[in-house]
Order: sequence, then structure tokens, then C-alpha cells
Amino acid sequence: MSTIQTTLLSLALLCMFATSVFGTNDRGDRGGRRTPPPEAYTACEGKSAGDKAEFESPRGDTVTGICVATEDGKLVLHPDHPPRRQ
Repeated sequence: MSTIQTTLLSLALLCMFATSVFGTNDRGDRGGRRTPPPEAYTACEGKSAGDKAEFESPRGDTVTGICVATEDGKLVLHPDHPPRRQ
């Protein structure tokens, strides 16, 4: 491989790495998808998909909903009234 090809390949790999590390945003800012809080998973422990559950949010609100399976098979509470996006 020539020096130019090696350099271009290295730059492409560096760009892909930087995008994967710095391009994700778990908080949902700028329209990204938010992840459920840990309490949403804990609320569904020992339950089945479709069961009702609830937890207390960090703000002190009671969040109610049903347990649904995620893509990786874990159960998470899907709130009856999801928070609005900002």
C-alpha cells in the first residue's frame, strides 16, 4: 500500500472512531433518542411484559406505566404519560 493510501485509510478510521465516540448523545438533546432512567428497569424486575408498574422519579413524581421488552430482552417501564421533548 502506498503512503497516501495508508494515510487516507488512517484518517477514515479515525473519523469513524471519533463519530462513534463523540457522536452519541444519551440525553436526547437536539432531537436524539433518550434512554430510560435506571428506575424504569428496576420497576419491572420480577414482572412480565404487559404488567403494570410504577416508580418515583428523581423529581418526586410517581411514574406509572406498563412493562415492555427492549431489543435486548430486558423489561423497562413504558410510562402512561411520557415526558415531552424539549
